[in-house]
Amino acid sequence: MSHVPHELHEEFPEATETLHTLKTEDAHFARLADEYHTVNREVHRIETDVEPASDEVLEDLKKKRLHLKDQIAALLAAAANTVS
Repeated sequence: MSHVPHELHEEFPEATETLHTLKTEDAHFARLADEYHTVNREVHRIETDVEPASDEVLEDLKKKRLHLKDQIAALLAAAANTVS
């Protein structure tokens, strides 16, 4: 199992500029990105045994992170389509 944090700029390396732009110009995107970061950090702390949690809690957090990532990916794709 990999215990590497899944930072947005690593998950979407081709969209680094768009990530920055949307974080600064779109309040909804900024909230999603902040929530993703919070959940992601919590998952990482649990996976590295810094913070204890049950397997169920960890799985729920991973599902939440994936759902947030899907929403972020959709907004990035929409932003890319408006630029093209």
